Amino acid sequence: MNAASSAGLAGSTHQAPADALAALWRDAAMPPDALSHLTLTGADPILPSSFAIGTAAQASLGASALAAAALWAQRTGRWQSVSVDMRHALAEFRSERYLRVNGGPAPELWEKIAGLYPCGDGGWVRLHTNFPHHRDGVLKILKCAHDRDAVRAALAHWKAEDFETVASDAGMVVAAQRSLETWLRHPQAQALAGLPPVTIEKIGEAPPEPLPAFPPHAEINVDARPLSGVRVLDFTRIIAGPVAGRTLAAHGADVLLVTAAHLPSMPSLVIDTGRGKRSCQLDLRDPDDKRTLHKLFHGADVVVQGYRPNGLAELGAGPEAAARARPGIVYVSLSAYGHVGPWSGKRGFDSLVQTATGINDDEARAAGSAEPRPLPAQVLDHATGYLLAFGAMAALHRRSVEGGSWLVRVSLAQVGQWLRSLGRVPDGVTVPDQHIDEVSDLLEVAESGFGELTVVRHAAKLSETPAHWTLPSVPLGSHAPEWLPRPPG
Repeated sequence: MNAASSAGLAGSTHQAPADALAALWRDAAMPPDALSHLTLTGADPILPSSFAIGTAAQASLGASALAAAALWAQRTGRWQSVSVDMRHALAEFRSERYLRVNGGPAPELWEKIAGLYPCGDGGWVRLHTNFPHHRDGVLKILKCAHDRDAVRAALAHWKAEDFETVASDAGMVVAAQRSLETWLRHPQAQALAGLPPVTIEKIGEAPPEPLPAFPPHAEINVDARPLSGVRVLDFTRIIAGPVAGRTLAAHGADVLLVTAAHLPSMPSLVIDTGRGKRSCQLDLRDPDDKRTLHKLFHGADVVVQGYRPNGLAELGAGPEAAARARPGIVYVSLSAYGHVGPWSGKRGFDSLVQTATGINDDEARAAGSAEPRPLPAQVLDHATGYLLAFGAMAALHRRSVEGGSWLVRVSLAQVGQWLRSLGRVPDGVTVPDQHIDEVSDLLEVAESGFGELTVVRHAAKLSETPAHWTLPSVPLGSHAPEWLPRPPG
């Protein structure tokens, strides 16, 4: 397998990061002259992968930063320069891996039975059991103890795709490994074929709504940034959606994370992705809390949601309801497998989408491994997060000129499809992995509601409005469900 895979990659080429970013920019109908203000440095491979993951990191993160610069230009009449280094972008793509709390490790990320298992038919399945109800549901189907050896023994009696089907039908998050060839024959892959990684569509009428202009340069508030005064409701968990909110906060938005006391979370990810956000709790099954949410909608500019497909819509908080409550809203929606096709309602996470769509199989073939091989970062999650933020800012840019309410959609599977389109990197898997000590120059120390944090600085550098987080990460529910006063220009 190794010889064949090496031959298959030997003549492959991957897209230049600037070309990848320009394509995203063009698809979002953003101003072409912005691209002249962008500088990208570095080249793949930097981390061990046969995919152009550095290109994906630099292009997605760079697109979000350039969109912030475009909003700044709308508000001031001036462009600023934007630069992104690939090594730094990839470090930020592993921000949860490099997080340290009070000088020690962050809370454990993975539940003990999560991961890959061989099945009785020679196939593999990946289990995601970090939430208790997902763990308990898988164990109920397998009729086994909460133990890796017991799970392995139970799965030896299953065919991989049969278990995936039964578990998915029960609302669990499981993926059978597929080769690319098998995935491309799947109806879901065929439904996504040709879709861009980000879709932006007008879903309602509203008058043009430019963001407030800033006064002449000498009078601009020193804390003013491209998204100053923009209000974002953040209904997300885990990595992709929270990274989008963290990115919008880095460019000055008032980001209000909305959770509920009964919903599970992953502590290390709450800490890492909570930078720059306020955090409140609302139970949308409660009539009073639902009324509070609708008051928040009235004052919001952007909603970012990453719950199961139609989950918020069933609670009266979908895009149509938001646009009725607040004409001119930008509603940004994340899904695992896309908004079309037979798997449009299927739950999933980055690691599962990598498995289901052939990425793990291709990485294994490139490395000559008999076992599925994941990407060296949660690349789909992080790229999706920056593309969600990019889509949100592109829609705000268009709203200022065209008016309207907007729906932005990004899925992990579409981003996986985009990653493939960037090409492959011969011998990329042979590059040594990086340890935290090798990225120490990209880290900073910050106080938080959890103690002293060591975190990755934002990788995009904007010459006039440096991205940064003015608020520390805090425990969930630390704030009231209300907006801050909009700051003066």
